[in-house]
Amino acid sequence: MKPETQIHTHMCYSEFTDIIPAIDAMDADVITFEASRSDLQILDSLKKFNFKTEVGPGVYDIHSPRVPSVEEIVTALSKMRQKVSDDKLWVNPDCGLKTRGDNETKASLINLVEATRQLRGEKIS
Repeated sequence: MKPETQIHTHMCYSEFTDIIPAIDAMDADVITFEASRSDLQILDSLKKFNFKTEVGPGVYDIHSPRVPSVEEIVTALSKMRQKVSDDKLWVNPDCGLKTRGDNETKASLINLVEATRQLRGEKIS
């Protein structure tokens, strides 16, 4: 593996609190967590243990058959930013999107990008 290769891993549906230090010790650059179904509770553990690895807590539950609004995603991201610094925060949905149809997936991701742009203060070109 080349040194510039970034290692991402995903963890879902577990009680992570007891093993946060071990997760942080893994050789991963970014760890994404299923987090939306637990109302982002993992963020408290990440903050408590001073989690060093970059992290992508899921912004919305992909198992729910609906398109999250931009406002809902902005709210979730705002909560995340209170406990994870922007330079370590990745924006992503919970888990993969294979359970969703094309139209729903596209609409959800468009809203995800728009919410991120709003928080960054970017204008859509």
